[in-house]
Parts: sequence; structure tokens; C-alpha cells
Amino acid sequence: MQPTARGPVDWRAAARLAGRVAAPGPVADRATLVDLVGDLRTSAAVAARHVVGATGMTPVDGRDPEAVSRVLVVDRARWAAANAEMFAVMAAPLATRRDGTPVEVPDAARLAAAAQVGGVLALLSGKVLGQYDPFTAAPGEPGRLLLVAPNVLATQRQLGVDGHDFRLWVALHEQTHALQFAAAPWLADHLRARSAELLSDLADLAPGAERDRSALPHLEDLLGAVVRAVRDDGDVGVLSLLTERQRAVFDEVGAVMALLEGHADVMMDEVGPRVVPTVRSIRKAFERRRDAGARAKGLDRALRRVLGLDLKLAQYRDGAAFVRGVRGQVGLDGLNAVWSGPTSLPSAAEIADPAAWVRRVHG
Repeated sequence: MQPTARGPVDWRAAARLAGRVAAPGPVADRATLVDLVGDLRTSAAVAARHVVGATGMTPVDGRDPEAVSRVLVVDRARWAAANAEMFAVMAAPLATRRDGTPVEVPDAARLAAAAQVGGVLALLSGKVLGQYDPFTAAPGEPGRLLLVAPNVLATQRQLGVDGHDFRLWVALHEQTHALQFAAAPWLADHLRARSAELLSDLADLAPGAERDRSALPHLEDLLGAVVRAVRDDGDVGVLSLLTERQRAVFDEVGAVMALLEGHADVMMDEVGPRVVPTVRSIRKAFERRRDAGARAKGLDRALRRVLGLDLKLAQYRDGAAFVRGVRGQVGLDGLNAVWSGPTSLPSAAEIADPAAWVRRVHG
């Protein structure tokens, strides 16, 4: 697993723990599971071609749409391991301080952090249907598209929807993400760099680091903010501890994520009933499920806040509203200008005001 530099988290241990404690998937006979895995792989290939037509986008290197991702059908443990690998890459700044010196963290502390990360990954492993990872691919290689088979099966049963249609619908969303990064190959490096800027501050929180309370929160402050968020004590949380510069970067990355998720959410429905005959009933059932989750109380509510599920839901809906708003004003080609370079990405304010983005980018 990369990177090899030691940091505050033992990522291998986090992956092993998550795989061991993740809840088992739904019970199914062998024939059902074989059909599920095969159908997910086939659906991913079919979806790759349909998203080109729905989005009006193409890979800049001219590759076949089916080659924009490496499709992996995984269980919950493998999803957790894959995300530990991705986090290790994204969190590389935590292994080095701003002055270039390595962060020295005792093994016991690294394992304790791994236990926390592994616990979060185990919880999330039962909730994610699919994911596109553009960050761990070798240069020139496509990112990997993870389809979490037990979660797809559990969700289609919970929603009571057609199994094949639902699997194709999920694949359409994830292949849209793959096409986003293939059409805008600069995007992965841009997100990696902005995330690194935000994380570089946190490296200075490691044991032995010089702390400036005017710029950086203590770890105890971060933990206290999480506790208050779990208790739902008003509008407070970890975000309240970020500096003005850190919050600006956080908001910038959040706006990009809202664009990515909202764009995929809109485009997965654009293929229409000709491709996914029951798409409208699937969308209605899925939105009811989302709404029920947002209304959760007690422990479920606490978990949603700590795991960031409410923030993720807001990204889907705010981003989708932005995409529809821009497309309504300047059409699909005008919307696709958003992928032309970093300066064309929307700000957080523009996500909430699509007309402002149109005025800035299109004049």
C-alpha cells in the first residue's frame, strides 16, 4: 500500500480491522450471487457507453468509453481495504510537517488511530453502493470503479425495485464519475492538491509539534467538537475550529464534490426509460430512502453526522440543482464548460446560485 512514509495512521491495520468488523451482507444462495456479480459487471460496461450520450462528454485521450475505469465488484471488506489505500494516498501530507521533517508518531498511537479509522470504514462499508477512485491509479491508467455487491443487493431488496434496472442505474452514476475524470484529467491532481493543502496543517498536530492556538486547534478541541456534533448541540462541529484559510479550502473542495455528485445524480436519470425501464420508480423509492435517513433520530442521527452522510446528501441535492439550473440557462454544452479547467469550477456560493456561475464563465 502506498505511500510508504510513516504517518499518524497505520493504514494497513485500519484496513484489516475494518474487514474483520464490517457487518455481513444479506443472505443469498450461490446462483443469486453469481447472477448479481455478473450483472454488475455487464451493467458497468453498458453504462459506460450510455453516459457519453447523456452527458455530451468524451475522454480527452479518445479512449473507448468502456476503458475509462477498471471495474471491480467487491464485498464490504474489499471496499474498506480499497478506501484505506485511497486515504493513505490522500493523507500523505500528514506524514510530513511543513518544514519537511517527518512526523514521528509512536506505534501505539498509530494503531489507536487505525482502530478509529477502521471503525468508521466498517460502518461506511455497509452503506456505499459504488465508488469511483481516481487517486490510486498508476500514471496513464484509469481509476478503479468499485461496485459493492452486498450493498446493491440489500438496497434493491429494501426498495423493492427491479434488480437488473437498479444495478444498471447504480453503474450509470459511477461511470459518470469515471467520465468526469476522463474528460477533465486535471481534476484528480487539482483535488489532490487542494486536499493536501488542507491536510498539511493537521500534520503539525502530531505529538511534539509546535502548536499555534491562533492557527491550529488542539486534538482535544477536535474531539470536543465531534462530541457536540453527536449530541446535536446547535450549529457547532469540527468546521467551527478551522481557520479562515482552511475553511475557504474546505468550502472549495466541497463545492467540487457537490458538482461531481450532483452531475452524476442528474445524468444517471437522463438515459430514461428506454435504457432503464423503471428509472422513475427507482428514483422515487431512492429519494424516499434518503429522506428517511435524513429524518433519523438517536444513534442513527449521531452516526449520520459523524460519518458525514447528511453533508453528502446535501452535496447530491445542491449539486443537482446547480447542474439543472446551469443547463436550463446555457444548455448541455454550456454546462460542460465546467470541465475546461480549475478556474471554471463553481465556488460554494455559485453552487447555490447557478446564474452567478453562468455570468462569470459565459459572460
